[in-house]
Amino acid sequence: MVAENLVQVQKNIEESCKKVNRDPGEVTLIAVSKTKPVEMLQEAYAAGARVFGENKVQELLSKKDELPNDIRWHLIGKLQTNKVKYIVGKVYLIHSLSSIKLLNKIESEYEKNNLVANVLMQINIGREESKSGVLEEDIDELILAVEKCNHVKVKGIMVIIPKGDEVSNRYYFNKSKHIYDDLSKKNYKNIQMEILSMGMTSDFKIAIQEGANL
Repeated sequence: MVAENLVQVQKNIEESCKKVNRDPGEVTLIAVSKTKPVEMLQEAYAAGARVFGENKVQELLSKKDELPNDIRWHLIGKLQTNKVKYIVGKVYLIHSLSSIKLLNKIESEYEKNNLVANVLMQINIGREESKSGVLEEDIDELILAVEKCNHVKVKGIMVIIPKGDEVSNRYYFNKSKHIYDDLSKKNYKNIQMEILSMGMTSDFKIAIQEGANL
């Protein structure tokens, strides 16, 4: 069943790319494996999945020990400052840089190990109190702090849009793409716009049409 689902999702990605003349090779699928048993992850791995996303640090670490080493683990959930030390050298990408306080903690913990953290800035595109993320007007302040770091590299942005219909989804995805494109045009230290992470099971086809590559 897992293999069949992955095949269908890949077809949907290809169809969505075709609609807007994009190369499907530009789009990476994250298998969000939070709360799923290791057996299901093993099935997904056997079907070709190599990028997995987990919400909780402890769950990610326990699964990482039971699965092959070539998996790229993404931490996609809210990251608490007291948990940063546990993921140093263990994750490929942190999706949820949402504050200067968290940035400073990531910088400090990675510096201790002489490693570099690859992160995405999480933007609260819908200005929802229930969601983490930096507000659009506060992005520049976070960028200034990132530029002072030596052990953190921002690789792009991540958004979780408000629930809505297709018109609403397109609005927020398009708004996110504009922010991404604007940041791409500027030269920053430690910041390179390579990844636009947006879209979930219910809306990823629209997200791809609006420019998501993860």
